[in-house]
Amino acid sequence: MSVSLPNGTIFSLATGYAAPLSVTAATNALETVLTVTNTLTATDIVEYSSGWSRANSRLFRVKAATGGTVTLEGLDTTLTNLFPAGSGVGSIRKINTWQQISQVLENTSSGGEPQYQTYSFLEQDFDSQIPTTTSAQSLAMTIADDPTLPHHAALSKAAQTRAITGLRANLPQGGVILYNTLVAFDETPSMTKGNLMSVKAGFALQNRPVRYAN
Repeated sequence: MSVSLPNGTIFSLATGYAAPLSVTAATNALETVLTVTNTLTATDIVEYSSGWSRANSRLFRVKAATGGTVTLEGLDTTLTNLFPAGSGVGSIRKINTWQQISQVLENTSSGGEPQYQTYSFLEQDFDSQIPTTTSAQSLAMTIADDPTLPHHAALSKAAQTRAITGLRANLPQGGVILYNTLVAFDETPSMTKGNLMSVKAGFALQNRPVRYAN
């Protein structure tokens, strides 16, 4: 059992991507192996797009890259009813550059709650539920205002282009959380007497985040 504080967490926004690489095959395995024209190395962060909806538009860390194959760390595709054989073809693209979002005051998560379908048969006098999906999830980040810092322009550009953009949280304990998001950015600072001026950024997740313990 352990507990931790978020103090020391560093958030970074993806600001540069390599050209996509075609994925011509994907294995059903505890950690899926992609067949690509390999220009990647271990620890690279990549965005994966494929016919597997549970893996599509998510960020993963490359565990190994040899010859023409890439292993995506932690992507378990052994359940073929969820990851049909042959549907993992698509593309990956490496994130080349990250811009740290400095002066973060607070980051909160909302959504992601389980949703349920309630039902009852005519002969029953009670209701039952089955889980269906989870609600849309987003992050709300409060940042101390300084428009001269480089993250300000990066957030503004991502919000204006409405391009799907990666977000990374490096945790002080050594772990990392990867999000793939659409960015919103309010550049108008809040002004409350005695409090720091701050701006707000929002991140709408496009699929589940990926977390690595170390």
